[in-house]
Amino acid sequence: MNTNEGSFRRIAIVGGGISGLTAAYKLAQARERGLPVSEFLIESDNRLGGVVRTEHLEGFVLEGGPDSFISEKPEAAALCRELGLGDMLIGSNDDERLTYILHKGKLVPLPEGLMLLAPTRIRPFLKSPLLPLSSKLMLATEWFVTPTKPRDYDESIGTFVRRHFGKAMLENIVDPLLAGVYGGDAQSLSVESVLPRFREMENQHGSLIRGAMAAKRKAGKAEQKGKSLFMTLKNGLGELAKALETRLDPSRVHLEQRVVSIERIGHHWKSPYRIRCEGNQVYEAEAVILALPVHECADLFASFTQDLVDACRAVPYSSAITVNLGFDEKVAAALPPGFGFLVPGKEPSRLLACTFVHRKFPYRAPPGKALLRCFLGGTRDPEVLQLSNNEINLLVRQELRSILGVETLPLFSLISRWPLAMAQYNVGHKDRIMRIAGLIQKYPHLHLAGNAYSGIGLSDCIRTGQDAVTQVMDM
Repeated sequence: MNTNEGSFRRIAIVGGGISGLTAAYKLAQARERGLPVSEFLIESDNRLGGVVRTEHLEGFVLEGGPDSFISEKPEAAALCRELGLGDMLIGSNDDERLTYILHKGKLVPLPEGLMLLAPTRIRPFLKSPLLPLSSKLMLATEWFVTPTKPRDYDESIGTFVRRHFGKAMLENIVDPLLAGVYGGDAQSLSVESVLPRFREMENQHGSLIRGAMAAKRKAGKAEQKGKSLFMTLKNGLGELAKALETRLDPSRVHLEQRVVSIERIGHHWKSPYRIRCEGNQVYEAEAVILALPVHECADLFASFTQDLVDACRAVPYSSAITVNLGFDEKVAAALPPGFGFLVPGKEPSRLLACTFVHRKFPYRAPPGKALLRCFLGGTRDPEVLQLSNNEINLLVRQELRSILGVETLPLFSLISRWPLAMAQYNVGHKDRIMRIAGLIQKYPHLHLAGNAYSGIGLSDCIRTGQDAVTQVMDM
């Protein structure tokens, strides 16, 4: 940006989730340093934070959306420290990390040594009842797979896993893991976009087991330092959204303003944008950062080319419901050890997963009490969002009674609904995103941020917000 210009550049951020909040914060910093920018944020809800939603109830810390971020990606922790929240960062209780798979109605421990979809230890998998003999034989021989000519096409994680480890490994272990994280289906999710390092392992080693073992040895030093796999904030991730919000000028934040269209005011390439909201509220800006789900962006582009609208609508999304339930000491004492369980699609259960939150992180529940967080929906069961809160509570209690033997009524239940909130990185995702990027270049100073572009995690969203600001500042 030319800092010698006399007028300020008005920059609009549409969307007040973590991506948009990060972008607004970075632009506010630039303005305070004397750069000629004048940012403002438009959010349709009556609150900021998007899917980051923390509530405190009866001594419990309840996360309606994400509850943590992976420590391997540095952006979230770095932003927390920058905002003065470094002392509040806590790690997961990895010494107690044990995850179960619901298998034939019973909880079976996930074999030790799994790196997402590849074993780093063979013996626990050979002993596991999750895999039949045929799968164990296939797993034992996978060690000897040698590199072949790299594949120059994308493929589903389902195809990729079946090729290396067989059907049971896919259905009983990998698919429930992906459903719990992405809300997606292994038969649709892309290896290139979701798990690119495993494609690299295959290209380099042939065997994913040998590749995973090599990666584990390389990461050994970090593990020896006691680095937790997951990190969060002591009082919940809502503290991050709150800290970002306090760095913004309230007069520049416009809540309960639903944008209905974005259009160029003129035909010149430097022409500003007109942003129309419900209620005939209109804003103008020289640059716009759209921190929204891609399908929502498509709805705003009526005045743009149909190709761009179609490209944005081509990215699928899934919906999710989380249910936080607090329980007394009796239930806490009766739960099995570990972090919780995952549910394969072939099991007669509508749960995707259940986390024993009080075990996963400290400071989440009063001493001796239990906090369970259940997940429903995803691509597996989109119809669950049509149920009422009473029906969801009844469904979850029946599932917990069947799986865990929990008969006790919960102390409370908090239901959070997230319709069409999770981008699905299906086969061909990279090409779809590249197409959107190519088409949007026709509209200078219009930038995108969010969980559809380079990862679905908190750090990924933060990075896209930061990158959008970098692009805006270069205009």
